[in-house]
Amino acid sequence: MEQRRRVAAYGVLWDDDGRVLLARRSARCAYPGVWQLPGGGLSHAEHPVEAAVREFAEETGLAVAVAGIRAAVADVAVFADAGVAVHTDRLVFDVTAEPGVRGPEPAGGSDELGWFSVARAATLPLMPFTAELLGLGVRPLPPGLPTTLPAAQAAPPPPDRRQRFGAYGLVTDPAGRVLLTMIADGYPGAGRWHLPGGGTDHGEQPVTALLRELVEETGQLGRVVELMGVDNLHNPAAWGPEGRPIDWHGVRVLYRVAVDTPTEPLVTELAGGSTARAGWFAPTGLAALPLTEIAALALNHPAPRDGR
Repeated sequence: MEQRRRVAAYGVLWDDDGRVLLARRSARCAYPGVWQLPGGGLSHAEHPVEAAVREFAEETGLAVAVAGIRAAVADVAVFADAGVAVHTDRLVFDVTAEPGVRGPEPAGGSDELGWFSVARAATLPLMPFTAELLGLGVRPLPPGLPTTLPAAQAAPPPPDRRQRFGAYGLVTDPAGRVLLTMIADGYPGAGRWHLPGGGTDHGEQPVTALLRELVEETGQLGRVVELMGVDNLHNPAAWGPEGRPIDWHGVRVLYRVAVDTPTEPLVTELAGGSTARAGWFAPTGLAALPLTEIAALALNHPAPRDGR
């Protein structure tokens, strides 16, 4: 079965009465009649925050502002008739409505909107990620779903365009040292110090992927403390191990990670991986290191000029 990936962004909006805004999927979607948080798929090179605002407006007619990221989760839908399994990485943001904007008009993949208390939402057929975000138990969806591969996902992505979802960590030990990895030759950003982490596998949750990558790249056992934010990187001509330029769009969630019992860093992944070496660094020595963009962002240092 063909495996595909997509990234989607959603918003959680509450009213003054403690009700959450939900949208019901229309007949042209994979889950008709099922309710979820308003949102949808990212366009290529689109920042997740911008996607959340755009998709929320398309689904509800409301202009919103993103207040912060709430969750990053993943799930897989199997479309047996099409022979495709779609892995969706879902980024969920807390949003606030812009003043004076009311009267949502459903559009896009929704055919109905509603404000619901959490107790009332529990009686609806909900997408699993929505139920989890509302603190509700996940119930089976109506029989036979998903039914139709959405038109936007019917065609495979162009061979020279990639969208990659990754999870990275600002990793520290009890002494306050920071754990960094050096990118190996042949990969974009080679020779720079990077945050531990990497791309998620098909069907893998972001936190699971990060802790796996932490072991592979550094030999450390960590625990995730909090979700810090999301980063976006678009390089229309990234040159990597493919040996040709690729229109590369990377979406990367950033977590704070603690290593309670640090050891000497050791790269344990198979030869040919993207990590050359790893090391612990005192905060005072970080300013002299060549850092990647996401490492500079997490450490509050100036970003590299080429944005990698």
